[in-house]
Amino acid sequence: MTQKQKKFIAGIAVFSLITGIYPAANAMHIMEGYLPVTYCIAWGIFCLPFFATGFIKIRKTLEENRRAITLLAMSGAFIFVISSLKIPSVTGSCSHMTGTGLGAILFGPCSVSILGMIVLVFQAILLAHGGLTTLGANTFSMSVAGPFVTYGIYRLCRKCKVNQTISVFLGAALGDLFTYCVTSIQLALAYPSETGGAAASAVKFLGVFAPTQIPLAIVEGLLTASIVICLESFAKAELKLIGYKKEA
Repeated sequence: MTQKQKKFIAGIAVFSLITGIYPAANAMHIMEGYLPVTYCIAWGIFCLPFFATGFIKIRKTLEENRRAITLLAMSGAFIFVISSLKIPSVTGSCSHMTGTGLGAILFGPCSVSILGMIVLVFQAILLAHGGLTTLGANTFSMSVAGPFVTYGIYRLCRKCKVNQTISVFLGAALGDLFTYCVTSIQLALAYPSETGGAAASAVKFLGVFAPTQIPLAIVEGLLTASIVICLESFAKAELKLIGYKKEA
């Protein structure tokens, strides 16, 4: 790595340490004990195929190119930092950026399921952000559903010859929004409205999330696009080794 690349990675690490240790414990993804046990188990089971695929994909990537571990670690640090900055929203949850779009674009959505799960475990233990019982639900919404939408939109935009930076922005922003659509559905299924059922409850959750989450999604899209631009300037060799290509 060049001196500029080392300084870039060091800067991200320092930023992670400074902003990642955030003392609030009253705002979370879906907090510990908030979901019934059956829902916790079900969401955890839904995540297992993605964990298996992600583990195999990450191992293959690192076997083919050990230098990819730098970008992989940076993607994980970005998820940790950005998803730790939270704004209280619905009871038992919160609004925050996810940070998973970057990893999904660079390594594919399945790899991000592993990165996101690791981040959520550390946040639950160290920051009281989320919970171990709700790990499956939080992982599915933030590290499975969102990244797949991000990757799908990004690839679709590139096939349609949309500008690279705009493609990254749209993928990251809409992936963030979809994460909270899934979170709203998860909460609605666990706590349906007495009058309108789960559908009515989901609409209510979405309505409360929207005022804070839409601006945050836009910010996440801009941040992700900015980081990709920086990587294209300072880490071209690493991007080429992991198969990321800037198409004309």
